[in-house]
Amino acid sequence: MAELSIDIGGLTLKNPVMTASGTFGYGAEFDDFFDLNSLGGFVVKGTTLHPRQGNAYPRMAETPSGMLNAVGLQNGGVKYFVEHIYPNLLKYNTHILVNVSGSTVEEYIACAELINELEHISGIELNISCPNVKEGGMAFGTSCPAAEAVVKAVRKVYNKPLMVKLSPNVTDITEIARVVEANGADSISLINTILAMAIHAESRRPVLSTVTGGLSGPAIKPIALRMVWQVYNSVKIPVIGMGGIMNAIDAIEFFLAGASAIQVGTANFIDPMATQHIISGIDNYLLRHKFKSISDVVGCLQL
Repeated sequence: MAELSIDIGGLTLKNPVMTASGTFGYGAEFDDFFDLNSLGGFVVKGTTLHPRQGNAYPRMAETPSGMLNAVGLQNGGVKYFVEHIYPNLLKYNTHILVNVSGSTVEEYIACAELINELEHISGIELNISCPNVKEGGMAFGTSCPAAEAVVKAVRKVYNKPLMVKLSPNVTDITEIARVVEANGADSISLINTILAMAIHAESRRPVLSTVTGGLSGPAIKPIALRMVWQVYNSVKIPVIGMGGIMNAIDAIEFFLAGASAIQVGTANFIDPMATQHIISGIDNYLLRHKFKSISDVVGCLQL
């Protein structure tokens, strides 16, 4: 095998394949399919300070080459996570990150402080695509001042690797990337879902209860690749790419664009073994092209 291990901002992954928040539950849901320790790491579902019931049904829908979701960060809250979920994660010997979300900077801080005490959690993936209720609902990740405020605040209370997940629903994603880098992010993951909608023509009603939702899957891959490439050329910290990765060649394209690691999301719904096929496929690609390690591929797009 080629050398698949890689460092992403203070975390050394055994291979560059992770799973994306919201598509992998808390990990245990996939125990019957494969050994989770084979992953470079996994990101558990979005966690907030207070419990959230999520949005009304229907909140997921299939679309051409993708899917829409408007689950609404349903979770039991960070205290529930600490008391009931965290003990079940101690059995895993791979990196586990918690996706942290909030409606105010104060909520992000309080959530991060509690997770900071959990020894077996390797890091936080800070979701700044959430609406900032104090600023009229505009997402933290669509405003440079808002992104700066939340990343700087969490950095002060969280002393392990901090990955910041960027929203693609912006004019210039490199501006946000540089701001989060300057305020303490150790790595950047992108892209989160793209705002979209679906309509049922016969009933003349929106498919989702919330009207709009987040689009993921193969339909967004070209956009994700473009944004990963732009961010890679704008910051010095590692980039973790995601968005429509269904197989090993998709993953390789992200590495060529500058991603040091990738996250697999929607593919997990279609094939629970997707990550395993991708890991073996990456190794096969490196051997076929005589690369000694995955690091040799990162950012080597020929222009």
